[in-house]
Amino acid sequence: MIIGLDVGGTHTDVVLFGDKGVVRDVKVLTDTADLFATVLTGLEKITKDTDIQDIRRVVLSTTLTTNAIVQQKNPQVGMIVSGGPGIDPELFRTNANYFPVSGSIDHRGREVDPIQEDEIRQIAEKLKKEGIRNIGVVSKFSVRNPSHELRIADILKENAFGKIFMGHQISGNLNFPRRIATAYLNATVHPIHKKFFEAVRKSLDQKGLSVPIHILKADGGTMSLESSIDFPGQSILSGPAASVMGAIAFASDAEDSLVMDIGGTTTDIALLINRAPVLEPLGIRLGPYRTLIRSLKTRSIGVGGDSAVRVRNGIPEIGPDRVGPAMAYGGSIPTPTDALVVLGKIRGGDREKSLQGFESVGKDMGLSSEDAAFHVFDQSCKMILEEVRDMTERINSKPVYTVHELQEGYQVNPKKLLILGGPAPYFAGHLEELSHFKVGAVPRWEVANAIGAALARTTCEVTLFADTEQGIAAAPEDDFKDTVRQNFSKEDAIEKAYELLRKKALERGATDADDLETEVAEEMQFNMVRGFYTTGRNIRVKVQVRPGLIYDNEAVADKLL
Repeated sequence: MIIGLDVGGTHTDVVLFGDKGVVRDVKVLTDTADLFATVLTGLEKITKDTDIQDIRRVVLSTTLTTNAIVQQKNPQVGMIVSGGPGIDPELFRTNANYFPVSGSIDHRGREVDPIQEDEIRQIAEKLKKEGIRNIGVVSKFSVRNPSHELRIADILKENAFGKIFMGHQISGNLNFPRRIATAYLNATVHPIHKKFFEAVRKSLDQKGLSVPIHILKADGGTMSLESSIDFPGQSILSGPAASVMGAIAFASDAEDSLVMDIGGTTTDIALLINRAPVLEPLGIRLGPYRTLIRSLKTRSIGVGGDSAVRVRNGIPEIGPDRVGPAMAYGGSIPTPTDALVVLGKIRGGDREKSLQGFESVGKDMGLSSEDAAFHVFDQSCKMILEEVRDMTERINSKPVYTVHELQEGYQVNPKKLLILGGPAPYFAGHLEELSHFKVGAVPRWEVANAIGAALARTTCEVTLFADTEQGIAAAPEDDFKDTVRQNFSKEDAIEKAYELLRKKALERGATDADDLETEVAEEMQFNMVRGFYTTGRNIRVKVQVRPGLIYDNEAVADKLL
């Protein structure tokens, strides 16, 4: 059996998934001040009266790192950045303790200027005096040659710093500004992620639950909890990814589909093309930080079942904040959930409390309680559909990437809307009336996101660079470097990259039982010419384990229907 757990802004959903489908599911209120306690409560409830020896893995989707960044509740870190000629690292400053330094590597991985070791030691002394523990180190072309980052890290280790995040280990993709931001975010969320890791591991050990623990990543795949210590930034925005994976088995393999998770605080929207999620081509953008963290393209809006409803000048305003639960469940401010209770769509809760809330709303709008409730519900649906249209237009304004490939010239035109989340079936009918979409609630809609986390496959990628003129092949992100002959080809590079990928997938938590669907994500080859002769080839390939479910889509659908 597998446990899937998804931490949402209002509720944390937990499922126990067995050979025949969902064995048990529970919901617990999310304590945003103590997410660890929330996770443990969910695990305690889901394993009650269960033989823990039957559990073979646990997958967690957590908002811990995302919240830490958004709320700026992070310890200070140091950043040491080497750019070289042509670009000023100061343009990409991330924080106060940010130090541009000398030294540079060119685009083919050749040293142009060495680092100045005394300069690094002086910076190390300053950081120690500031009480800085974790540091990001980035050299512009470290994905071609990581020697400068490695030497800077060695010098820092002489001073007994904590965790050092080097740019070449974080991503094999080129993009200097994004690499800086990615290293910074990994360094700054590391302490809180490490604390979470240690607490979860200790608690499960005390329960005797010694099973692999995985973290869901923003790209819809998983990695082992142990691996996540070196890449804590990968867990950013894993919540929307859980929603996509929970719906993917029910999407069409012949047309575009939208996935919509209507939660208590927000609604998350994503797009599938033939069951393949649309991907952010470069990486997550979180606030001012543009990163290289691979992610599904999602959009979160401040409209949910528990969004606060207020009236200004006779016009209702819905969200974007959540003050508490719906009045029907003990809250103090009317919400769209209360509107559904007043309209008789939701039978649970205290309808009198919801009516009291909408009597006030209706009075300010000049409407009856029922008419005001319908107006709020209708407006909530229209706000969501407007965001859907805007997201679709934005995707179509640029080249479309899915997790599998670049869809050159493709124009998305979704026909189906898959909804999950607590109020999913109540919204489905009205959203269909207001739009051209065929709308349906995903089976097990209340906990489909936790199911998506439970069944997500381990994913990773390898980027390999080869320069046959210099006689080298390297994948610095994976600590690989070797000499190659002049006749080393793109096909040879792909073969070596696949070998590294399989090894990496097993290290990140994949098992032999997992179906490792691998594919070439990118392949490029350029001849290098001197005079009139080809002197070598510049080769770059990227291979990946495709995001997906550990079971076949149809098998998952059969288990849940």
